[in-house]
Amino acid sequence: MLTKRIVPCLDVKEGRVVKGTQFLSLRDAGDPVELAQYYDEQGADELVFLDISASHEGRRTMLDVVEQVAASISIPFTVGGGINDNEAIRRILQAGADKVSLNTAALMNPAFIETAARFFGSQCIVVAIDAKFHPELKTWKVYTHGGRKETDWTAAAWAQRAVQLGAGELLVTSMDKDGEKSGFDLPLLQTINELVEVPIIASGGAGAAEHFVEVFQKGRADAALAASIFHYKETTVQEVKDVAKSKGVHVR
Repeated sequence: MLTKRIVPCLDVKEGRVVKGTQFLSLRDAGDPVELAQYYDEQGADELVFLDISASHEGRRTMLDVVEQVAASISIPFTVGGGINDNEAIRRILQAGADKVSLNTAALMNPAFIETAARFFGSQCIVVAIDAKFHPELKTWKVYTHGGRKETDWTAAAWAQRAVQLGAGELLVTSMDKDGEKSGFDLPLLQTINELVEVPIIASGGAGAAEHFVEVFQKGRADAALAASIFHYKETTVQEVKDVAKSKGVHVR
């Protein structure tokens, strides 16, 4: 049985880690390098670094911050934000990242997933899906540009297509649950999980250690990502792992 992964997320804007609610009302959460070191020492299994305004602002991810973070930790490290060609991927991997997260650029040009996976390997390509429930359609629609623009894709259809094109992992964020701390979006995760074979990282809604247990057992996620509850010391990675182990979840 594969162990479940606990993954802190660093949403970075203008060189600082920030956190908001439903992608809005951002507040400062600290220095990315210091937080990365803290989570490495805490026993996090991986780290995700998202330059959240890079695509919207039409610029590259901050390579200097990526290099500093990579130099200060020993755990696997995924970087996303503003990555729109193979050259950008190469630079980020050379700066020390283990994987890249593709979102807006992949939706605007799905073939990019295929060329990236062929060149760097599927294990290196994470496709991030920002999804919001559409009440009239009774399904989830996918958004780009940091949650600013709705696309024609449903989350289910895009997840399948991304995997067909070579995505080795999916990072599924519920925009409805983001920052709400009411628990992960289990129906969204269950829907996608039934359609794809690759690992799914659940994101959006973590508010307590029990929510991680729920998303692993009921949402069948392979990894669970959280930000504010870790950044503001509401709980720790180790506390989450202790609770998960006590409930029979296989964690490191």
